Amino acid sequence: DGRVLVIGGWGVADDPLRSVEAWDPLTESFGPAAGLDHARGGHTATLLSDGRILVVGGHGASGNPDYAFLSSAEIWDPMTETFAPTGSLTEARVGHTATLLADGRVLVAGGRASTLSTGYLSTAEVWDPATGTFSPTGSLAGVRDEHTAVLLPDGRLIIAGGYDEDSRSVALIETWNPALGEFSGAGSDTGKAKDGAMLTPLPDGQVLAIGGQGAEVWNPTTGILSPAGALLEARSVDTPTLLADGRVLVVGGWGEDVVLSSAEVWGPTSPAS
Repeated sequence: DGRVLVIGGWGVADDPLRSVEAWDPLTESFGPAAGLDHARGGHTATLLSDGRILVVGGHGASGNPDYAFLSSAEIWDPMTETFAPTGSLTEARVGHTATLLADGRVLVAGGRASTLSTGYLSTAEVWDPATGTFSPTGSLAGVRDEHTAVLLPDGRLIIAGGYDEDSRSVALIETWNPALGEFSGAGSDTGKAKDGAMLTPLPDGQVLAIGGQGAEVWNPTTGILSPAGALLEARSVDTPTLLADGRVLVVGGWGEDVVLSSAEVWGPTSPAS
């Protein structure tokens, strides 16, 4: 209906929040909405094809071990405008991705289940809206946390970036095939766009990876990664947004031990500006 829900997150005391707010485009203002069943920070919220929202995992109430890594999930229903529990993950997760698939299911991949190095995950699972349950699917080639994932026009999912249990950037790009339920390698980046790489699907069907010191374009047909220019400022965990003219706006992120307020625009004909 055009509104935007802001769901949970972290409060001023670094405590996970149950509160939810709705932004109304007609009044351009925020107002309170029904809260979550469980306080959550570091979770995912995925808009489903029927207008509901699937909220998965995250940290629970502070004061518990490891901030109580959560395996629970809940659904926001636009008809009742309330949250209700749905099936639980097979593994608690934070730092995962949750991506809506072409058939209405949601693929949840990677993340971590504890603060220990052994808690980093390579596993993935699929939530089925018909049953409201999660079930395991194929695993990533290795552990991956704080990565990004986008759906390709052919129904596959591409996953890139993120960090392993030793806080090293993961260079391997992987795709998940919904027909097989398996991941496969799709190439490795050249080293310029791997630090906190964020993915953006482009109008021509290719995928732009921006992060670290540069950008690369991945061709899903050939599986080839090509350099796509250098950033003016090295940055990770930025927010790229596809513009109507095919360019990509990159805002903020982490620089050299600082948080950035700068922004840059990438263009398909002029790689960086």
